[in-house]
Amino acid sequence: MDRLRRTMLFMPGNNPNMIQNAGVLGADSIILDLEDSVSIEEKDAARDLVYKALKYVDFYSCEIVVRINSPSSPFGIKDIQVITKAKPDAFMIPMATEEDMEEICKLVGKIERKEGILENTIKLIPIAETAYSIENISDIISASNRTIAVLLGAEDLTADLEVTRTKEGQEIFYARSRIAHICKTYKIDAIDTPFADVDDFEGLRKDTIRGKGLGMTGKAAINPRQIEIINQVFTPTIDEIEYAQNVIKAMEEAKGKGKGVFSYQGKMVDAPIIHRAETILKKAKAAGVI
Repeated sequence: MDRLRRTMLFMPGNNPNMIQNAGVLGADSIILDLEDSVSIEEKDAARDLVYKALKYVDFYSCEIVVRINSPSSPFGIKDIQVITKAKPDAFMIPMATEEDMEEICKLVGKIERKEGILENTIKLIPIAETAYSIENISDIISASNRTIAVLLGAEDLTADLEVTRTKEGQEIFYARSRIAHICKTYKIDAIDTPFADVDDFEGLRKDTIRGKGLGMTGKAAINPRQIEIINQVFTPTIDEIEYAQNVIKAMEEAKGKGKGVFSYQGKMVDAPIIHRAETILKKAKAAGVI
């Protein structure tokens, strides 16, 4: 786990006031969007604004991701050529394919070398938002060694599938599960799709819990008011932390007594339980709750 990505907040790349204050909103990652939230007429100005923001705005400890325009559009490659020089933490790739990932990886590497940026500094996050990308997500991930996470894009996916997008999310059960499982095999983050109703906080909580229960490690947000709930769901609880600490303590005591096998609360503790306890404590520490 290189860092927490509980909440990844989308932010329009053409809104200087929002960008200036992004670092204090509480999200682990900020996604400066050059795609959907920016009209064609504003694409060039937004790109320049994001470049300057990366150079001069203090985002504190936030990870800064830039969602580029489609690599097949007149704007996508230009986004990479300009923004790479400002060293974002990652690029987010819409409608990502294996070929997109390979070509972008090569282009970013070429610019890194030219600009004297340490190789492999800038990472990639593909968006899985078509039936093709869901079924081929393993190949998309492995197309670049820069891949650190996958974002599920449910709105475009359900449009591609010609099904209705619902709050209950049954129509994306398979996509969520598949992304979570494949990302786990690559030891990268699986980021859940945003919850569209920014005024339905109970619905947001249920949807976030639903995604977490399937293996998602974080969730995208489209409004700062969604951050607190998402962070709460993806942060270990006091009970989880206490249990994990006690498991590790029992393990250390067993080792001190020369025991290879031990029990806690009447149950045998094996390697997966220990690993889970260690993961909980790592996440809790990264979240600043221990």
